[in-house]
Amino acid sequence: MQYMKILSGNGEPMEIFQDILPALEDIHVFPDIIEPVYQKAQSLDDANLDKFRFSLIRVQIWADIHRNEDMEKAQNMKYVAQVTEKIIFGSLLMTHEEIQEQ
Repeated sequence: MQYMKILSGNGEPMEIFQDILPALEDIHVFPDIIEPVYQKAQSLDDANLDKFRFSLIRVQIWADIHRNEDMEKAQNMKYVAQVTEKIIFGSLLMTHEEIQEQ
């Protein structure tokens, strides 16, 4: 799977994407990488923090769109993206309830 493409969208890859890739590939390493990802995110300026947040949102959207292809993989990807977003930003920009109401 092309996780870097999902994270990058149409933009240039960020260095922090290399740190989150292992968890997208294997959720079992997620507990080990979350603190270094958090610490690296703290050094980003506002523009790059926004870019990183939208990369996490892209992962969530991709997982929702493709959940019927491999439900377990989609759930794992979404979990990694949502927990990372909550830890770094304090909340989710998109919530499931808000999406269903629209």
